[in-house]
Order: sequence, then C-alpha cells, then structure tokens
Amino acid sequence: MATTRDQQHPQESKDQITIDRIVKQGRSDYNMVEVARLCIRYRNFPGARQIQHQLEDILQTWQLTEEELFAQTQKIHAKGHIYRYKNDGTEIEDWS
Repeated sequence: MATTRDQQHPQESKDQITIDRIVKQGRSDYNMVEVARLCIRYRNFPGARQIQHQLEDILQTWQLTEEELFAQTQKIHAKGHIYRYKNDGTEIEDWS
C-alpha cells in the first residue's frame, strides 16, 4: 500500500511571513486579496498543512467562507490596481 508524504511548497517560507503579517494586521482589501491568492495556491496541495489551517482560521475569524472571500476579492480586483500599492498605501514604482 502506497503512503502519501506531505510535500513542502517552494513558497511556503515566504507565504508564512505573509500570513503572519495578515494575522497581525487584520482584514483589509489588500489582505483579503492575499488570503484569496494563498487559498488558491494551497488548495489540494499535498502538504503545507499549517498554512492551510491558518488560512481556514483567518476565514473563520473574518466570518467568511472561501466562496464569499472570492466574491469580495473579485469586486476588489474589478476596481483595479490592488497590487499597485503597498499594504501601507504608498504607491509601488514600476521600473519595467
């Protein structure tokens, strides 16, 4: 019988820092978009259980289902430029 081993996601360390920041700062448009992005990244991923549980806890704290989060973040993205600004509201310079 084959056993399934949890894998480590290559972005797990970086994403943990993001989650820690979100937990500390709380709910904002930017943080909601980040949680939605991470939910998609870790959905059905065979590992990163701690991050998956933390995302579930954040949604529970915010009293949102994943579907409600996605609906709200879709509206946020429709306004445009959510990633154009840093979390503190200052504009990100694009040197591309």
